Amino acid sequence: MRTERVHIVGGGLAGCEAAWQLAERGIAVTLHEMRPTRTTPAHRTDRLAELVCSNTFKSTEPTNAHGLLKAEMRVLGSLVLTAADEARVPGGTALAVDRDAFAAAMTARVTGHPRIEVERGEVTVIPRPGIVATGPLTSDALATTLRDRLDAAGGDRGGDRGGDRPRETLAFYDAIAPVVDVESLDRAVVFRASRYGKETMPAVPDVQAAAGPDGAAEGAYLNCPFTREEYEAFLAALIAADQHQGHAFDAAPYFEGCLPVEVMASRGPDVLRFGPLKPVGLVDPRTGRRPYAVAQLRQEDRAGRMWNLVGFQTRLRIPEQQRVFRMIPGLAAAEFLRYGSIHRNSYVNTPAVLTPYLALRDDPLVLLAGQITGVEGYTESAATGLIAGLNLARLLDGDPPLVPPPTTMLGALYRYLRDADPRHFQPMNANFGLLDDLAEPIRDKRRKRERFAERALEAIEVWHRRPVHV
Repeated sequence: MRTERVHIVGGGLAGCEAAWQLAERGIAVTLHEMRPTRTTPAHRTDRLAELVCSNTFKSTEPTNAHGLLKAEMRVLGSLVLTAADEARVPGGTALAVDRDAFAAAMTARVTGHPRIEVERGEVTVIPRPGIVATGPLTSDALATTLRDRLDAAGGDRGGDRGGDRPRETLAFYDAIAPVVDVESLDRAVVFRASRYGKETMPAVPDVQAAAGPDGAAEGAYLNCPFTREEYEAFLAALIAADQHQGHAFDAAPYFEGCLPVEVMASRGPDVLRFGPLKPVGLVDPRTGRRPYAVAQLRQEDRAGRMWNLVGFQTRLRIPEQQRVFRMIPGLAAAEFLRYGSIHRNSYVNTPAVLTPYLALRDDPLVLLAGQITGVEGYTESAATGLIAGLNLARLLDGDPPLVPPPTTMLGALYRYLRDADPRHFQPMNANFGLLDDLAEPIRDKRRKRERFAERALEAIEVWHRRPVHV
């Protein structure tokens, strides 16, 4: 019987996934979660794996980078995706979940495992053997301990590239989008549709969405169509609106993939129309034409009462959110169930201070996982937790750590974390730009992505059966 006990700090997606992978391989795990002893600015409950931003894990299609990453994780037996499937709500091609049902399922699975013990309370020391998966809201005490450890260990790679020594720890701010009550929307204006009619979650025949009689089969999103005049008036109000200010906020760089909507608006009149408010693939049933711009709402809960303003993460003050967002067509009487907010997101300069499998350079039995490593997104965070669990189990067995090949999305993401320039390191989502190009040139974009997916899934299947060092 194995006698090792691994300590994992952080009960988010990465920590839970890592704990599950270790426990399934016969290793006893203590999972440390500081809530509810210590709360954070973003969490609402004490449940494990609580989703604090969006309720979507993004695309399910393998021809999308996020969908491909999910497909690879399924091959490796991801707990997070199993729970997400069980808590799924309509979301077009996205894997959207009822966040309460998802967190409840994850908590039940993890706490119910005979080899996982959950301990509540703040951890301020780095465990060994262990995994630090504290995510974007790492406590100040543990962040200080980790930063001091990284500084002491060195690992300076900035000089290798002709630059100054990179910072070991960076920070930026994520923004959370508002949620509105579906019954407060003007259904004479708002229409239900998925972009290009795509919907990958099968409709349930005996369940009609609370958004109205048209039901989930007719499209997962509620769409608010703008005329040009409405869009320009909304844009002007958004740019002029009063924002939260803070001494640290202005100095911390935003992650480009999660910009506040008012920041995007300030970058030019068409940034939103080519971003979260793009109208392509949608037709306003009132006019029979494509709108000038479209704000989309995505279902938050299984009952269909709560809807998230997609892409509307914000730092506007609450009265300004009420005033400006009610200028969106169909939202004049919107009741806000959750307002947008901002929170700190911390991560380490991974290429400068961690090994290729995300361990401390001065101790191979201390790994990091999740957003603290510089990945951005729910699926990416869970993926690093999965690989951290697999690798720590291997190390405890006396085997070398392994990372999937870079022809997979998982392996390509790890390669980015290893090879990025530490002087300019920024968090990264899964994307096809991380992959090596195909041996054969393919001009058609969709066919090229299909071939990327085919190659990646073949590679992950082989690697899963016979993992090799890359």
